Amino acid sequence: MTRKWIFRIAALLIVIALCVVLFIIGRGHTVYFDNMKIDYAGKTLEPFYKVDVIVKGEKVAKLRTKERGMTSTMGQNFDMDLVITEEKDGPEKTVHVGMGLPYSIDGIVINLPALMAGAPEDVYLSEFVSQAVETTDEDEEEVIIDEFEMPMESEEIVDEG
Repeated sequence: MTRKWIFRIAALLIVIALCVVLFIIGRGHTVYFDNMKIDYAGKTLEPFYKVDVIVKGEKVAKLRTKERGMTSTMGQNFDMDLVITEEKDGPEKTVHVGMGLPYSIDGIVINLPALMAGAPEDVYLSEFVSQAVETTDEDEEEVIIDEFEMPMESEEIVDEG
């Protein structure tokens, strides 16, 4: 009877360990890339003229000033190559960036100018928060169309008889 219980406990521990590993490895994230101006430590970090974001050999975003791109990824480690053009008609430089993604955040926003300036993680990395646009009743006009009504404003009936 003890041997039977040892195998059951061992099998249960293996299943639990496998679940934990798969849970961490299979965690999906949506990563957004910002090429926007940001204020940090009393100075303004200006956006790049153009940034191409390449993940796993595929260009996932081509960002100009004030633009945002995105990609989806699995796992806690994230690698990307950035092809940066700082000014119009300027030289391109390629930078490889590898980072760990926070486990607790689904939508992650990475500000590329802050990342390249060496700012701390809490400056260049934030959580994506969707902002819904609120509409009021005044913004919406109700249009009622009566398909049987025929306009007769400028027409006159002429009796020729």
